[in-house]
Amino acid sequence: MLLEIKDITVHYYKVPAVRNISITVEDGEIVTLIGSNGAGKSTTLRAVSGLKHPTTGEIRYKGQRIDKLPPHAINALGIAMVPEGRRVFPQMTVLENLLMGAFLRRDKNEIQKNLEGVVYRHFPCLKERRRQAAGTLSGGEQQMLAMGRALMSAPKLILMDEPSLGLSPIMCGEIGKIIKDIQTEGKTVILVEQNARLALALAQHAYVIESGDITLSGPAKELSKNDDVKKAYLGG
Repeated sequence: MLLEIKDITVHYYKVPAVRNISITVEDGEIVTLIGSNGAGKSTTLRAVSGLKHPTTGEIRYKGQRIDKLPPHAINALGIAMVPEGRRVFPQMTVLENLLMGAFLRRDKNEIQKNLEGVVYRHFPCLKERRRQAAGTLSGGEQQMLAMGRALMSAPKLILMDEPSLGLSPIMCGEIGKIIKDIQTEGKTVILVEQNARLALALAQHAYVIESGDITLSGPAKELSKNDDVKKAYLGG
């Protein structure tokens, strides 16, 4: 098991955003969290990345407890975050944004190999625009930049928060294909995605979170056929 979230509760002030949830992620799979806005999906990712510490419970990565570590220490262990809303540095160039993803690395030759062999291969448009200010990119290109920046830390586990948000159907399909390609190259992905149809098509395992609680879990293909899931999230 690559990641184990065990009975965590996360509060914002005195209000619990998630309550006693447990999630397991196996090496090399895509796990998706689906649910309505405010259900606790993004909070779960923030807890794994160290941006929000759980009030109770444990998070273990490769057997090591990480729920008390700061974000930079968690990133150094091999966990990267693609935040909701892309969060690129708009005044910096595309290349400068990408290199920010490698700020903890000191292996310059490997960083360059990672840039050329991984990031530019998945996102050739970023190479073409590497000297362009990130704020001038389209929404889809900024999403690719956020994903590329995460890959620059050479992570084993990538947390993706709403990667298709605000994108056209064609661009959503392209982002989905890239996520699948990243998985086939040995990365593990936890995917929070408002497009439940896309998420369930990509993932091997899925969790439904409602009002801070996990109400359903199982193989993604099975959940995509569940009547309650269809009614609530798939429009049928």
